[in-house]
Amino acid sequence: MTNIKDVAARAGVSVTTVSRVLNNHPYVSAQKREAVLAAIDEMNYYPNINAVHLSKGKTQAMGVVLPYTDHPYFGLLLKGIASMALEHNYKLVLYQTNYQKRVELEALQMLKTKQIDSLIICSRGCEWSVIEEHMQYGPIVVAEKRDDPRVSLTYVNHYAAFTAALDYLYKKGHRKIGYTISRTNGTSSRDREQAYKDFIRQHGLAYRPDYIIDQCLYFEDGRRVIECIQSMPEPPTALLATSDQVAAGIMLCCHHEKIKVPDDLAIIGFDNQPIAQMMNITTMEIPLEQMGQNLFKQALSGKIDSKEITVSLIERGTV
Repeated sequence: MTNIKDVAARAGVSVTTVSRVLNNHPYVSAQKREAVLAAIDEMNYYPNINAVHLSKGKTQAMGVVLPYTDHPYFGLLLKGIASMALEHNYKLVLYQTNYQKRVELEALQMLKTKQIDSLIICSRGCEWSVIEEHMQYGPIVVAEKRDDPRVSLTYVNHYAAFTAALDYLYKKGHRKIGYTISRTNGTSSRDREQAYKDFIRQHGLAYRPDYIIDQCLYFEDGRRVIECIQSMPEPPTALLATSDQVAAGIMLCCHHEKIKVPDDLAIIGFDNQPIAQMMNITTMEIPLEQMGQNLFKQALSGKIDSKEITVSLIERGTV
């Protein structure tokens, strides 16, 4: 197998000169550059990319951990990350985890063994202590709020956003408010839960655990939400949905069941995805592409940084 020494011998130059030609170094005479390029062509030489990465100390590859690739929330995050990767000539190594800790550990191991330069974690299932163990091996950026000065963050303040949505419903006259979530043990879910409990306590409302419906992530989960509500003797008059996808599923089922929105049931979604615009759903807008772009920038720079993404209420026809 041809190596760089063979090319140097064929061209009659030093290995350093061949290296300079391969890396487009400007200080090589035209005659020597032509000789090296001719030798490369004649010998069908290709650089050992692993050796190149080792010499440069960089792979030009970045890992991205996300639980699902078929959900619009993570799709838009990834779109923002990918646009910046293309701009900076970086390759992305995707790890779809389905919240399996084993897959998240594989991604962290890739960082440890220098097969990727940095790692973006869009949502995790493993304990924070596992992340802490791997911080020494390279930049790790997370899409969640953490009180840890050793890691970069681009996050949404879910406590504040959820509180704002609850206050909006309260001002509209609602006192029986429920919400849906995707999983109970996620960081954002815990923040939303705390915001809900504080809101209930502040306004002296009854805490109804049956108003909290979990395992809601996709459009089709709207059917189960409506079935749960219909089984309640005192159903909520308003719902905060996990996302616009879930909100749209709830709306469609309301239409089938002759439940009037917003007269019988008010609905607020999250993210401001295209489906929310098409179905005129009131929502909390999260600029996910911008969030993804900032995650990439933080991972690329390696500098510790924290950025909170602004969430805005978009008033439409479901409240």
